[in-house]
Amino acid sequence: MVVGDVTTGTDVLIIGAGPGGYVAAIRAGQLDLDVTLVEKEAYGGTCLNHGCIPSKALISATDVAHDASTAEEMGIHADPAVDLAGMVSWKDDVVEQLTSGVEKLCKANGVNLVEGRAEFAGENTVRVAHAGEGQGSETIEFEHAIVATGSRPMEIPNFEFDGEHIISSREALALDAVPESLVVVGAGYIGMELSTVFAKLGTDVTVVEMLDSVLPAYEDDVARVVKNRAEELGIDFYFGEGASEWEESGDGITVKTETEDGDISEFGAEKALVAVGREPVTDTLNLDAIGLATDEGGFLETDDRARTDVENVFAVGDVAGEPMLAHKGMKEGEVAVEVIAGEPSALDYQSVPAAVFTDPEIGTVGMTEEEAEEAGFSTVVGEMPMRASGRALTLGESDGFVRVVADDDAGFILGAQIVAPEASEMIAELGLAVEMGATLEDVAATIHTHPTLGEAVMEAVENARDRAIHTLNR
Repeated sequence: MVVGDVTTGTDVLIIGAGPGGYVAAIRAGQLDLDVTLVEKEAYGGTCLNHGCIPSKALISATDVAHDASTAEEMGIHADPAVDLAGMVSWKDDVVEQLTSGVEKLCKANGVNLVEGRAEFAGENTVRVAHAGEGQGSETIEFEHAIVATGSRPMEIPNFEFDGEHIISSREALALDAVPESLVVVGAGYIGMELSTVFAKLGTDVTVVEMLDSVLPAYEDDVARVVKNRAEELGIDFYFGEGASEWEESGDGITVKTETEDGDISEFGAEKALVAVGREPVTDTLNLDAIGLATDEGGFLETDDRARTDVENVFAVGDVAGEPMLAHKGMKEGEVAVEVIAGEPSALDYQSVPAAVFTDPEIGTVGMTEEEAEEAGFSTVVGEMPMRASGRALTLGESDGFVRVVADDDAGFILGAQIVAPEASEMIAELGLAVEMGATLEDVAATIHTHPTLGEAVMEAVENARDRAIHTLNR
């Protein structure tokens, strides 16, 4: 037990044990650096405890139940009973297995673990208030610091999270009963993933979005495939409407929305899930103590080596800005530590893939056709519809396509967009292609296993070369 104030020192101090932080800590241990990792809540951060892993666990469990109940065409007749509390319990077991694994890996790599809330106390100094009453505090002096404090769900005016009527993604992943109805505010990736989960569980889902489409960060034809499928699941969409206020009504709530023209609508539901984005956790760090400022959004600006404006302070993960992706944060964590150790290291943000676990999934990497042309490239584009994929048909999931964007002069692959079953897995091949500067010919010459979804990548590449076999060429 730590009582009172003690002072320790370390080569590398990392604040936050999410994906960026714990990966940085383990890499520092591998490089024989003296490293201290401070975490205020749970190892693995939002991703392992309240985000990536639990959401995908529930998506998988929900898909098992939904697929069984809709497989009549395959000759399967079933009516599975859904126990959401049981699903959540299984999800929690998965989370516990992974978070305990992170802690064990850190210890095995010589990482000094400190539990508590950290803030900068001055140049090269952090003060940690230990968790628990009477546990005291600790001052840690460092040579280098890595900020990996992550992000949190963003609130909107009049919709503060109360955990009961107005919930964030965190509470949505821990419900013990399926809500009869749900208003989802926001049609970005979090809103769409969770809308799909609850619609498949039988919830009456209504999505309201201020913009004019779902998944506004993605191309229209990609988002359209997901929206069409969501509507088949019974999800209702209302665009150009912002949530303005809510009130309790009977056993539920009434959510009021307003358009730019002042038109007001009302939607009744058991709960409202607000999923309008995430904001960085920087306001608790006392950054003024080290002369470090955030941008207007609260993010810490960094270069491709994760360095901030303060020479010996680095930032990784969500706190360092878009794209707010766990795997981006992991790589930034590695890069930051390698730079500290004097190794040549940097991150190519163009080759960072992204995935959305909707139905069907989305996977993207690099540039779109429009972005490539704006960058001065003469482009060639190849596509393969999933309805022409034998494997997609055998799965009963043939919506979507694979699109590859390449430089028409040299054939270098510049980017890709996939909306298809298992797109999150398929995009890895094209991420490798972008990172290594592979050409269309390189991927086309790689024999792909038959029958697989991955063949669609090869066919899209061949389509760009006017040599596709299983779809009409351009």
